[in-house]
Amino acid sequence: MIETDILIIGAGPVGLFTVFEAGLLKLKCHLVDVLPQPGGQLEEVYPKKPIYDIPGYPSVLAGDLIKNLMEQIAPFKPGFTFGERIDKIEKQVDGKFILTGSKGTEFKCAAIFIAAGLGCFEPKRPPIDNIRDFEEKGVDYVIRDPEKYRGKTVVISGGGDSALDWTIFLADVAKKVTMVHRRDSFRGHLDSVEKVMALAKAGKIDVVLESEIVGVDGGEHLTKVHLKTNAGVESTLETEYWMPLYGLSPMLGPIAEWGLNLDKKSILVNTEDYSTNIKGIYAVGDINEYPGKLKLILCGFHEATLAVQSAFAICYPDKKRQFKYTTVAGVEAFE
Repeated sequence: MIETDILIIGAGPVGLFTVFEAGLLKLKCHLVDVLPQPGGQLEEVYPKKPIYDIPGYPSVLAGDLIKNLMEQIAPFKPGFTFGERIDKIEKQVDGKFILTGSKGTEFKCAAIFIAAGLGCFEPKRPPIDNIRDFEEKGVDYVIRDPEKYRGKTVVISGGGDSALDWTIFLADVAKKVTMVHRRDSFRGHLDSVEKVMALAKAGKIDVVLESEIVGVDGGEHLTKVHLKTNAGVESTLETEYWMPLYGLSPMLGPIAEWGLNLDKKSILVNTEDYSTNIKGIYAVGDINEYPGKLKLILCGFHEATLAVQSAFAICYPDKKRQFKYTTVAGVEAFE
């Protein structure tokens, strides 16, 4: 069992910044995220998109913001559990919580911070009847280990940053890469688009535009995909892997079953400290809702800061909290 002061559900920017604010109060944190790496949507969906409303940064790439946050929280040595979601929460007699993950991992903490962004993310599945038969058998919605595709033939569908970035990366890993997009232009970052088209011009990858994959085939593993152009012309493409990178759809998932007061897909909170209706559970970032709420990263930073101050009294009810400015006290790393 993993024990900590604060268990943070979600390792996006707000979840990461919570570690920093908690660390200033000597509170230990452990983060759990269903994704394979920290960063949430910023890292998973648009790492190369610029963000313009982070104080002190006229512009910062989403991926760079996550990198900086990881560096900022490093002195506080947070724990991480990736590739797992929290399915069950049980409040104990002593007020602490026991949480159980989807893979059976157990956690014990005094306070819970739900910083799950828009909730759990489910892949946007193409409308193909038998696609579930090939999931993890050639159809992958998330690329977790690029080495898996070394020397293989792969097809990537999508027109956003994720599809573009992985096409560029796998061009030097896979035996053959084919990118399929239903439109004649991409919505991703211009720099990535230019790199993809340059790779195609050099003959290192194939790019098929104004087409989409409408069928999959194979036995124990995927062997081919069926394409259809916007004009209705059909063809078949042999491949060992197909990655439909169409993005992720937000869902509350198990959070909806935890007895929290909800407003549609959001958790209602008290704006005094961003606590929920259950003592010891806080909701910060895009997952919460209150009058005047704005779904901005900087608002989530503010919410996490106040919530941590409140959580200190729950973690250590017999200790007096002392507020100190970092300009005076600095940042004292954990041993």
